[in-house]
Amino acid sequence: MTAADAYAELIRRSKELGVLNSCAAVLSWDQHTYMPARGAGLRGEQMAFLASLSHQKFTDPKIGELLAAVEGSDLVKEPDADASANVRELRRAYDRATKIPASLVDELARVTTAAQQAWEQAKKANQFATFRPHLERIVELKRQEADAVGFKDHRYNALIEEYEPGTTVVELKELFAGLTKRLVPLIQKVADSPKKPDRTILERDFPVERQKIFAESAAVALGFNFAAGRLDTTSHPFCSGFGPGDCRITTRYNPRFFPEAFFGVMHETGHALYEQNLPAEHFGTPLGVACSFGIHESQSRLWENQVGRSRPFWDHFFPRLRQTFPALADVSLEAFYFAVNDVKPSLIRVEADEATYNLHIALRFELELALLSGDLAVVDLPGAWNERFAALFGLAVPDDARGCLQDIHWSFGGLGYFPTYTLGNLYAAQFMVAVKSDLGAESLTEDMRRGDFGRLKDWLVNNIHRNGQRYRAGELCRRATGNPLSPESFLLYLNEKNSELRGVC
Repeated sequence: MTAADAYAELIRRSKELGVLNSCAAVLSWDQHTYMPARGAGLRGEQMAFLASLSHQKFTDPKIGELLAAVEGSDLVKEPDADASANVRELRRAYDRATKIPASLVDELARVTTAAQQAWEQAKKANQFATFRPHLERIVELKRQEADAVGFKDHRYNALIEEYEPGTTVVELKELFAGLTKRLVPLIQKVADSPKKPDRTILERDFPVERQKIFAESAAVALGFNFAAGRLDTTSHPFCSGFGPGDCRITTRYNPRFFPEAFFGVMHETGHALYEQNLPAEHFGTPLGVACSFGIHESQSRLWENQVGRSRPFWDHFFPRLRQTFPALADVSLEAFYFAVNDVKPSLIRVEADEATYNLHIALRFELELALLSGDLAVVDLPGAWNERFAALFGLAVPDDARGCLQDIHWSFGGLGYFPTYTLGNLYAAQFMVAVKSDLGAESLTEDMRRGDFGRLKDWLVNNIHRNGQRYRAGELCRRATGNPLSPESFLLYLNEKNSELRGVC
């Protein structure tokens, strides 16, 4: 078999797996939107079967033979070529997958499906005890996964590799320590400032049906294609990209708090724009998959915050917002803009402001390290959460629903996922600096004031989306911005915004 024939067969098999995995993604989306509660048992069996089948097909020794036949050939001579990227990433995934026993893949799928239902019920009832045995089993299985894959220094390194290849615990510890050191004084300066927004204007009567209409109109303005997607309601917002022509987002509505659903939709639309603009011809291969979770989060955080909380954005949307919600009839644009950019320690991560958000992630990172190392038992998680939260935020956690049960991630086995949110914040700020440099800051501002986001979206498509996994995250950042990832753009952005609003920096 020639290298060209081997590569063609490798891609055929990869695309077949892409279709199979998209079937599992549809079932997962349904589980969180429309599946009846009593369907959890069968859904667990369905997900386990599909996960096992996918793992079996991908770990077939023939895949290894095909990879070996292509590696070292002229097809991968140029490092940026399609074949080079596909083979590099398939090799990385194959080597990882072949180390994980099929029985573990099956068990993880079955356990996490049940755990997600248990988490949702436990959160509603504010009863951590009912979720605890599920989380204990998940932590044990993720330890087994890390041990099977192999790691240096810490099990966490094996797990974060799945989300952000190349990132290590040492790097993340340094990142969070540095960010926390610089964010805490800024947050304190804001707290000491006499200038305070009136947050109560966000806590009025916002009928859910009107929220849906307004949020959908904003998503369309950003570029979300509803002919190739939809917006539904769930307990925890998420985005599911099944493949070309089908990307679905969800949110949750609070009739007495406008930002919860609206900025959730902005966030998930950012994810969806990435999914909708991946190269369709490469679906099922690494070139048709997002670069990393951190880069994916950069897109959601960029649209949610860099755009959605900007003054030009609300110059355009606020008049329409006030028409949609009579409760805002007496509210000025300045008051509203200040309110949605308030900086104040709060209990819920997805509702956190831009300055305190990364402290929420730092907390979760610390606890995940302790859970995986065995330094923290799951039974002690609520207490550890509450103690550390009080130290970071100066707030008492009133219950587990607003504490360690607030996020869905651990229920689906996503240990190692949370740090990508902070990486996403840093990438988003750095990308936005590059966008303003390339398109012109004043020109981009005028675009947004007109409600025209086309040039911004096109820049992201051309510099981020269309590349798939052609480059690793660090290299993609360097190519898009001219610099390696740094927290400086993000910190400068926060300081400039709070200087504008409060006169502090």
